[in-house]
Amino acid sequence: MSGRAALSVAAGDLDWRGLLPAGGMVAWGQASAEPLCLTESLMAARHRVGGFRAGIGISLSGSVAPEHADCVSFVSYTGAGNNRRLARAGALDILPLTYGQFADALSPVDLLLLHLPPAGPDGSHSMGLVSEYIADLIPRAAMVVAEVNDRLPQTFGSRRVRPDEIDVIVHSSRDPLAMPEAAAGATAQAIAARVAGLIEDGATLQLGIGQLPEAILAALGGHRDLGIHSGTIGDGVARLAAGGALTNARKSIDPGLTVTGAIMGGPEAWAWADGNDALRLAPTSYTHDPAVLARIERFAAINSAIEVDLTGQINAEIAGGTYVGAVGAAGDFLRAAARSHGGLPVIALPASVPKTGQSRIVARLSGPVSTARADAGIIVTEHGVADLRGRTLRDRRRLMLGIAPPEHRASLEADNP
Repeated sequence: MSGRAALSVAAGDLDWRGLLPAGGMVAWGQASAEPLCLTESLMAARHRVGGFRAGIGISLSGSVAPEHADCVSFVSYTGAGNNRRLARAGALDILPLTYGQFADALSPVDLLLLHLPPAGPDGSHSMGLVSEYIADLIPRAAMVVAEVNDRLPQTFGSRRVRPDEIDVIVHSSRDPLAMPEAAAGATAQAIAARVAGLIEDGATLQLGIGQLPEAILAALGGHRDLGIHSGTIGDGVARLAAGGALTNARKSIDPGLTVTGAIMGGPEAWAWADGNDALRLAPTSYTHDPAVLARIERFAAINSAIEVDLTGQINAEIAGGTYVGAVGAAGDFLRAAARSHGGLPVIALPASVPKTGQSRIVARLSGPVSTARADAGIIVTEHGVADLRGRTLRDRRRLMLGIAPPEHRASLEADNP
């Protein structure tokens, strides 16, 4: 970063060869935080730049595409979103690390692309829809280009972007990318009801993203004084707040505040976030810090998995031989919840794959151990709740069989790895 006043240019006039050295690393925010004007322009100019690396999170855009791998080496912690297309094409290089390590793994960054709302009266910008690893990368970037989009919400957080931290600005006016929404079916609703029955009023929640976490949030509408400390949030959190269940009033840290690293929703979440001083965006170095998590009482960490074996080992990365998930932060959050006074470490998942009927409660994992069985807590499917805490291997097998698909229980019990 030069420290000089930012140069304002049109996206089509960006000199990408001057901004990104051949072989260099570029990074940008994930999901709704992707600066589309910048990433689309960069991908169109990729042959002029020459080969370079792109550190990406969850992608929802066409900028991340197998055909762009002719010049771009895509590196990520996750196979979610459009990254799945890259993984299937053999064009995604995975960093098998916890989410809290992602910023360090990408550093040093030659070029950082930001997606920001317009500046405030002091000339600085809020972080818009994300803080997470992007905020931690700003001081480590050799060059910063910002897309300033007048349709992004003005949010509050522990960090603002000063004018002297930006080298080039491109102005835009377009809706950010929304996370795809799908109505929760009967299975997701049954799982959500079981999880909601475990949660106490006044609990502080961490949830992942997707249909099942959103269904769980919907099932918590009758609770009171819930709080949020999570890596990501979406429309379900906005609805929980609008319905009065989310107040953050009983949080042991950051009382009165919803704390998150990213807003990964759609227009409902963006409208709720705009000007909301009860919402705080924070970097990964805060949201995922074990010392911070250790101070949260009644911490309910609710995550999902691709499959869980009969002893509690969790695969959250590979399905059908394709990298579709991530190591993520489930292990960090589960350990924190296990140590929290009144905490709940929960893994929730459908018992079987809808299209094939294949059991997701398995005798042997078909992928890596993303979370060790020592960190397994409560496993929930539509068939029941298996509390593995303090249980022997024999007890765990019995409990896990009880929440497996009934038609697979005999074969699972007979398979003794």
